[in-house]
Amino acid sequence: MISVEEARQRVLAGIGPVPDEQIGIAQAVGRVLAQDVRARVSHPPVAVSSMDGYAVRATDVATVPAELALIGESAAGRAFPGSLNPGQAVRIFTGAPMPYGADAVVMQENTRKGEGTVTILESVRAGHFVRPAGLDFAVGDAPLKAGRRLGARDVGLIAAMNVPWIMVKRPPRVAILSTGDELVMPGEPIGPSQIIGSNGLALAAFVTAMGGEATILGTALDSEESLRAMTAGARGADLLVTSGGASVGDYDLVQSALDDIGLRVDFYKVAMRPGKPLMFGSIGEVPVLGVPGNPVSALVCAYMFLGPALRKMVGLPAEVGTVPAILGRDLGANDRRQDHLRATLSHRADGALVATPFDRQDSAMMAGLALADCLVVRAAFAPAARAGEPVDVIPLSEGR
Repeated sequence: MISVEEARQRVLAGIGPVPDEQIGIAQAVGRVLAQDVRARVSHPPVAVSSMDGYAVRATDVATVPAELALIGESAAGRAFPGSLNPGQAVRIFTGAPMPYGADAVVMQENTRKGEGTVTILESVRAGHFVRPAGLDFAVGDAPLKAGRRLGARDVGLIAAMNVPWIMVKRPPRVAILSTGDELVMPGEPIGPSQIIGSNGLALAAFVTAMGGEATILGTALDSEESLRAMTAGARGADLLVTSGGASVGDYDLVQSALDDIGLRVDFYKVAMRPGKPLMFGSIGEVPVLGVPGNPVSALVCAYMFLGPALRKMVGLPAEVGTVPAILGRDLGANDRRQDHLRATLSHRADGALVATPFDRQDSAMMAGLALADCLVVRAAFAPAARAGEPVDVIPLSEGR
């Protein structure tokens, strides 16, 4: 068996980037930039007012009160066409272009309007309540860099930069194949000794939540012919994920069946719990990640290996992040396999994050995994630990 870290590094070494593609910004949320995005316009394009009031020359209002001639108005989308001369003012609204010759805005609350005049009651300096041209960004600026996963705020910024199309990483295409005579799909009749096959759907949901495109190939029977035939559906995928193996619980059948179509195995078995019978290799140019058939083991392996692989494909950091917490209950000593205990998170009165592992850690208990907030990571041969001691946890979130 190899360590979890070595296994993850070997998986990542066998994963390459996906190609770039061009999309419209309406489809950009959640996608990862393949190129920097440069502004095609400046924002604001000209100096504008940041307040409703009166555009003035600061020198004209150095001494107040100052009565100025009111010569027009400037509104957003309807600029004042002339220029401002000494002793004059223009009514102006938020976002409206500053008239030529004006260098400050007096807010309307500090004025008194007359018949064709306005009296300024408070002095202002040049630049007061004025947003200069290019304050936010200028033509050619690239505030959004390649490798950034885009959110709603980013889409708004791209639109404001007058960029209708962007280059992003294509979503990773992941083919998912479950194996086992005993599996039936939810809603189908359940025969003797059969169970519901949840792994394919769960792994596909994980891929989708991570920004990939999942294709469920179905469930192969426990025969080499069925496995080889159904694996053909992975042609063109960026990654094939298999779930389960022979009825005895390892990957002997998967490996022997796929050996005839070119499976090259990098490693098999990892010193981790749950998830020991993990396999990684390739068929031609398609990497193959074989996760255990046990439902909890399959998803823990997804968090530990599939997630990092998907992130590397689109150019994001591929490490598995941990956060510090304190134990909420005593734990016994660990054996030679790195353990990943399903746990809930809470906060102590002093704000400290508390991770409390469930009493039962059976790797067939999907309800426990669904209700868990994190995985408590325990190193191989970790000694017994008491409640209140520090521990590293992996938050359970399919966030991209």
